[in-house]
Amino acid sequence: MPVRVDSDHLRLFRDIVLQRSISKGASLNGVSQSAASQHLQELERRLGETLLDRSTRPFRVTDLGELYLTLCQDLLRRCEEFEAELERRRNVVTGTLRVAAIYSVGLSTMTEVETAFRSRFPGATLEVEYLRPDRVYESVLHEACELGLISYPESNRDINVLPWLDEQMALGLSPKHPLASQESITPRDLNGVSFIAFDPDLPIRRHIDQFLAEWRIEVKNSMSFDNIQMIKEALVLGRGVSILPLRMMDAEIQEGKLVSVPIEADGLVRPVGVIHLRRRPFSPVAEQFCAMLREEFATEAKPAQGQALAVEFH
Repeated sequence: MPVRVDSDHLRLFRDIVLQRSISKGASLNGVSQSAASQHLQELERRLGETLLDRSTRPFRVTDLGELYLTLCQDLLRRCEEFEAELERRRNVVTGTLRVAAIYSVGLSTMTEVETAFRSRFPGATLEVEYLRPDRVYESVLHEACELGLISYPESNRDINVLPWLDEQMALGLSPKHPLASQESITPRDLNGVSFIAFDPDLPIRRHIDQFLAEWRIEVKNSMSFDNIQMIKEALVLGRGVSILPLRMMDAEIQEGKLVSVPIEADGLVRPVGVIHLRRRPFSPVAEQFCAMLREEFATEAKPAQGQALAVEFH
């Protein structure tokens, strides 16, 4: 029986598979879990084949399901390319831009970015999902989003990186800590301190470990977390010190809960960039979003590698 092609249904199936969850895929598409399940059942009935094996948790995508996912992605990409060209001809910015971002970008920047976006492009919609770094790459790679905002971005044959910011890092600690009264410190002042670290699998942890190793500094890792918010909470409780992007501590510093102390050393910056799929042309709304980041936000920190955010349009 022929398959009916409906872009909303194609997008729904794609997001269910990429989110590994019927409920999450349904939520992204503004439908109920029940409606999403009914669509899947009807689709499988029409095909006479199973696309998702729901006897396991999480569900398993069958071979035919993988093939149908590829079809969905290809057709949706073609639809987006057509809509993008139509918008260029009309010289308007409309449509929906999906962005995946790491949590710390949300804490520091995204409220301002979303406000500026709504002001500049009232006819467009910005949807932001916050994920762990590996899931940001996965979301861009599988086209669940068009852009990813991530620290320590890495390019490969599929993913391209647009440098955006270098965020200065500093020592974060409780106002009661002995080092809190210092105007600045050298790396050697950290020898033997109780240190609150990031989880070992995160790029920022590897960066900080490398920095300490280069200075031959040994700290006592008392605990580790996979996000900045938990580290800040431990700092407020006086459990140790940590090295964090300075802007991430703004709110707590203003409230008197934390103190930041500059570290007299080069190289303590966290690069933040925009990643996108090489084979996927930029939509007009993505072009304008990147231009907005360059014009309104890149001045808040030194541009990465001395470059402003620049997009090569194809």
